[in-house]
Amino acid sequence: MRARAIGLKVAAVIFALAVLIVWQMAADARLISPVFFPSPTRTFAALGAMEERGDLWKPMAATAERMFYGWVLASLVGMVLGAAIARSGPVRAYLEPLLEFLRPLPASAIIPPAILFLGLTSKMAVTVIAFGALWPVLLGAYHGFRNVPPQLDEMAAAMRMGQVAFIWKVALPSALPDIFAGVRVSLAIALILAVVTEMQAAQSGLGFNILMAQRSFRSPELYAGIIVLGVLGLLTNQALMMAERRLLRWRTLTR
Repeated sequence: MRARAIGLKVAAVIFALAVLIVWQMAADARLISPVFFPSPTRTFAALGAMEERGDLWKPMAATAERMFYGWVLASLVGMVLGAAIARSGPVRAYLEPLLEFLRPLPASAIIPPAILFLGLTSKMAVTVIAFGALWPVLLGAYHGFRNVPPQLDEMAAAMRMGQVAFIWKVALPSALPDIFAGVRVSLAIALILAVVTEMQAAQSGLGFNILMAQRSFRSPELYAGIIVLGVLGLLTNQALMMAERRLLRWRTLTR
């Protein structure tokens, strides 16, 4: 099993190298104008130049900070609302119509009113990110808490366990697999919205840098920014997967 996992990782690395080679060959053949399609060598050279000028780490930190705060806020609110809606009939009756109205709204559509109320600030960006990243966590938490086995409810009633204690000690561990599925989707949405808010609201960060590079036809810097975003998304997702394996190791033991 371990040898197979190592083989898959090696195959993934080989495929990535093959993509870079094909990219370099296509750029050298000038199938597309170099103004719009730079080669990997030009792209990584631009990435190195950005690092030397100090135009890499500070924008990346700004984007990561907005993504993190918006994602954490969305995760906390989503878990609380999901648990409340799943475990309480009156709460579900009151909140479900409003949430069903808000859920289809594109997060980018609330950027203009958010700017009106909060201005061109980081609070506005975090609010928009949290709004868009909320729904996967809320739906995951709702389904997780809703699908708690009835035997666990009966056991808690027999032990005279309070509702809060039952949710924290019994229902939450049972719902964690569904919650983590929503949290991982939410993290990707948070990164996307961090870039969108930076582009639309002129917030400092990787998204704003990419937009400025596109407007001034600095395509190597544009592609370099996209690569940095991909690496940022990959690292945060890997960190979340490690946390998931650690927190849900009981599921592997049960299987």
